[in-house]
Amino acid sequence: MLPYINLPFQYASSATGASVDELKLITSFLLSYPLAGVLKRIPDAKPYQKNSFIIAVSLFYLVGLFDLWSGIRTLFISSAGAYLIASYVDGPFMPWIGFVFVMGHMSVNHISRQFANAPDKVDITGAQMVLAMKLTAFCWNVQDGRLPQNDLADFQLERALPQLPNLLDFAGYVLFFPSLFAGPSFDFVDYRRWIETTMFEIPAGTDPSAAPKTHKKRKIPSSSTPATIKAVIGLVWILLFLKFAVWYNSNLVLGDQYMEYGFLRRVWILEMLGFSTRMKYYGVWYLTEGACILSGLGYNGVNPKTNKVDWNRLQNVNPWGIESAQNSRAYLENWNMNTNHWLRNYMYLRVTPKGKKPGFRASLATFVTSAFWHGFYPGYYLTFILAAFLQTIAKNFRRHIRPFFLTPDGQRPTPYKIYYDVLSYLATQTAFCFTTVPFVLLTLPDSLLVWIRVYLYTVLGAAVSMAFFASPTKPWLIKKLRMRNQNALQPKEKIEHPLMGLPSDPAGDIDEAVSEIKEEVEARRRRGQSISMPTGGDMKVAVEDRLGQKI
Repeated sequence: MLPYINLPFQYASSATGASVDELKLITSFLLSYPLAGVLKRIPDAKPYQKNSFIIAVSLFYLVGLFDLWSGIRTLFISSAGAYLIASYVDGPFMPWIGFVFVMGHMSVNHISRQFANAPDKVDITGAQMVLAMKLTAFCWNVQDGRLPQNDLADFQLERALPQLPNLLDFAGYVLFFPSLFAGPSFDFVDYRRWIETTMFEIPAGTDPSAAPKTHKKRKIPSSSTPATIKAVIGLVWILLFLKFAVWYNSNLVLGDQYMEYGFLRRVWILEMLGFSTRMKYYGVWYLTEGACILSGLGYNGVNPKTNKVDWNRLQNVNPWGIESAQNSRAYLENWNMNTNHWLRNYMYLRVTPKGKKPGFRASLATFVTSAFWHGFYPGYYLTFILAAFLQTIAKNFRRHIRPFFLTPDGQRPTPYKIYYDVLSYLATQTAFCFTTVPFVLLTLPDSLLVWIRVYLYTVLGAAVSMAFFASPTKPWLIKKLRMRNQNALQPKEKIEHPLMGLPSDPAGDIDEAVSEIKEEVEARRRRGQSISMPTGGDMKVAVEDRLGQKI
């Protein structure tokens, strides 16, 4: 650590109430803007200088600012291990070996942080979580580069790496300073196209007048305006968080004063606790995205409709989409968007055999990956499990209730649709402010205490809703809807990937697990093995084994 570097942060900490490390983290995000401006001005023809600058800045952050010598060792072990696995392990299991190594190494640090119990202190786990997404994706990209192109989907083909990158490029990718501590994550092909400036080439046939403006001989378009907008919005979110966190925090909902309020006010406090917590993430992700935009990495081509540059390649959050969400899917798909992309592209679709529809195993593998990636606090798992059932309930309401508020062709709202929208908005927001409380409190006793203090209203509401759609009411609704629509064609159901690893239909997953077990038993019987179809308790044990949890 640089001498006396803590003094200004200690003074600011006493003035704002934020911890020294939290202020250092925000400072690193702000420092990334002028440093990204310098990075952008390094000659395009000298990528080795850009890589060297990126590595030097990240080392300054890790050692000069946070004194994380052990953090350098941690990032080196994960990165070197993944690179060696990709280099020397051949065969279809290479990405899985890399995945187990990277996730296992990160899990050790998660456990260490949990035992240390110092949430206000910045350690290396945040950077390691971002790095885990990068490295596991890197292993898959290398594996795709070894396969025949005819065997690859468009997404794989675009990101495949037929050759391993040199160590300097790889180190620059690993230590890209604008996204070092909090993301966003991105694939190596994006970094390579950025550092080689091929990302900014205008497609043939594009109107020259639509080409983005650049300065001097640089190929990277001017990005100061969108980056500044992101920075200003991010700072506003951070300032609002510092203010609201004084009013709404974990001490309030765990204290005796909380029980002096009426039920509705207690629910409102939960909503504001969740909102104030989200503000911190909104601010952090806006600041880091803005620095990536300033460096040029946020470039996403020219929008053909507006003839303006899109800078949303690395967008990680959409606050309006979350705060106005009327269902769980809209809520989740606008949160931590790059993690959703990682889980979908490098777990959910990767465990699915080619030519088959993703099913129970893909959903379970994605759920487990998301859970382990976040850590081992019990609060995470309470949130994940309840949110999974909320997704199922929301899907049932959208499929069987919402159509009654649309015209028979499903294209236009009826005059009563506004009532459905308001009720679904209130239900979604109040359900998720309850569901995400354990994500804030982390420990099991604190999470259960607060849930009980609001009478477990979301748990009870979820149980009633599940029972409602499991009753004869559901077939009755389907019949009524068919009669109302007079045989109108129903839209085909879309295949939906799990957001944040949460299974969208736990009940359907259990049914699929039972079906898979039956098929496996029948297959063994056809091979001449002496085996009988499990029933009753045996079937329950087998399903629990497939799900990895009690039912």
